[in-house]
Amino acid sequence: MTVVKVLELVGESSKSWQDAANQAVVEAARTVDNITGVEVSNWTAHVENGQISNYKANVRVAFIVDGGRRKTV
Repeated sequence: MTVVKVLELVGESSKSWQDAANQAVVEAARTVDNITGVEVSNWTAHVENGQISNYKANVRVAFIVDGGRRKTV
């Protein structure tokens, strides 16, 4: 049986919303194996002096749980 977990993260970027979403995935991949997909649930930004200065993307990152690491009862 395959088990998939979902992490909710916020990525940030000074470049774009796409880069903010990508930064969340890149950071998650540093400690999470088997990432299979991402869903963007919200886009927000910080504004300074009438311009966007920081983009944020709320994302859900899905990954397959490694069954070989689970304990059986």
